[in-house]
Amino acid sequence: MHLTGHKGEVTSCRFSDTGEHIASGSADKQVFLWNTYGECANYGVLQGHKGGILEVQWMPGSERVITASTDHTVAMWDAMTGERLRRGKHHTAPVNSCCPLSKSAGDDNMFVSASDDGQLVIWDARERNPAAVIEHSQPLTSVVAAVSGNVVYAGSLDNTITGWDVRTQSAVQTLRGHSGTVVGLAMSPKTGNYLASTSLDNTVRLWDLRPYCRLSNRCERVYTGAPHGYEMNLVRPAFDKDESMVASGGADRTLTIWNLRSGEVKYKLPGHKGCVTQVDFHPKEPIVLSGSVDKAMFLGEL
Repeated sequence: MHLTGHKGEVTSCRFSDTGEHIASGSADKQVFLWNTYGECANYGVLQGHKGGILEVQWMPGSERVITASTDHTVAMWDAMTGERLRRGKHHTAPVNSCCPLSKSAGDDNMFVSASDDGQLVIWDARERNPAAVIEHSQPLTSVVAAVSGNVVYAGSLDNTITGWDVRTQSAVQTLRGHSGTVVGLAMSPKTGNYLASTSLDNTVRLWDLRPYCRLSNRCERVYTGAPHGYEMNLVRPAFDKDESMVASGGADRTLTIWNLRSGEVKYKLPGHKGCVTQVDFHPKEPIVLSGSVDKAMFLGEL
């Protein structure tokens, strides 16, 4: 299925937790809401950002959506009514990434944002001001939360991924190995044991987050075959629901899916006319979603 309608690059697209809906964010400053099944009708548009959308995420429960934008703000939206519930103003530079803080606990109020200003900001939708602000020395491109919600991992321009304890706001872990800016992160959905990262060094890395990890640098696997281009897009990776596959887009206009354990390429899916910026696996079925700078998305079965 080919989903079109955005007037700018599709920067982010994701399935809701139920798998019944899709949210897509674009450089055209809008978020589109789609049905996953049938004709994939575009049933809603979220408008209000003054800059392009850089990331869109569903909150637990599939009724709320959060967005990060180049207009230095984050926002929370009601996906049923299209109303903006919350606008977070604190960052002083484009906000590259956002994510729910504790998905496993079903908390649909707490979320995190990461910005070029080097700050990680923790938001509570019920409060006016940030719940916490964590300072990093370099611009931050991406953020994901551990399954517990107690640690958030942020990728940075300094080629590292830092884990921050939300309660103490102190760095508890640094993952080193990439030789280029880390541009995207994903947390393994089933166990939370693994983190995937994409980088401008043309690799995707798999990190073992378990406390008793035997690897000194925690890097379990390096996947190759999804190159980056001169555009330096924020390309976000994804895990499938069973944690058997890892996927990423690339500047070669394809979607690459690897076997998580062996590292071999399982699928190389063409069709897009530009860099593939985001990929997401359906939470229940073997369906994959991809978005691209060609302003379109593809929905396909594996």
